[in-house]
Amino acid sequence: MKNIYILQIETATPVCSVAISLNGETLVSIEAEEQNIHASHLTLFIEKAIMDANLNYSDLSAIAVSEGPGSYTGLRIGVSTAKGLCYGLNIPFIAINTLDAMCSGFLKERKEEYIANSLFIPMLDARRMEVYMATYTADAKLLIKTKAEIIDEDSFSNTEAATVTLFGSGADKFTDLFADNRKVQISPGFKNSAAFMSFLAFVAFESQDFEDLVYFEPYYLKDFIATTPKKR
Repeated sequence: MKNIYILQIETATPVCSVAISLNGETLVSIEAEEQNIHASHLTLFIEKAIMDANLNYSDLSAIAVSEGPGSYTGLRIGVSTAKGLCYGLNIPFIAINTLDAMCSGFLKERKEEYIANSLFIPMLDARRMEVYMATYTADAKLLIKTKAEIIDEDSFSNTEAATVTLFGSGADKFTDLFADNRKVQISPGFKNSAAFMSFLAFVAFESQDFEDLVYFEPYYLKDFIATTPKKR
């Protein structure tokens, strides 16, 4: 089988992350979590990842990008960079749902800790008590599609699952809200990573599930609203 090298770009969250995978397994991963570094660091991370993997750009089979939901600015930076590279290298463009990748990465690291009758909900912070979220089974099957949701203490009271595990930047802020709820568990400190896309990107490549470079747009979920800075 021909070696399939995929460059993966994750900029949907404050984590700026790049990875390279070989046939669905991560070879190299480079990331940093700082505010507003995506524009200045992304191309540097890509160059370093290529070098660390002992590859040339011409060795890449495709480029995968986290499509959202997530940061409006971050998504645009990641998608535009991926598009430019795909156009210049004449290789396919793959888009991976950010929450799908988060769930894939979370379960790969922790799956043995959970029983089958459990639900897993990756969350991205959407300010205040709102999050972007989707719901998955223990084998990463999507049950409830991506949506924006305002969370309160009764949000998961109707589920028949043994446990509901929340993780991601949106989940950490609910630690106190669900402190006395045995069913709802918070897995704190979970950070997104381009490495979480490795398996999903390879599956998409094998299925030739590619995006149109001209017409593809990030999955913002909600319209961007510009605000005026409080300080000048």
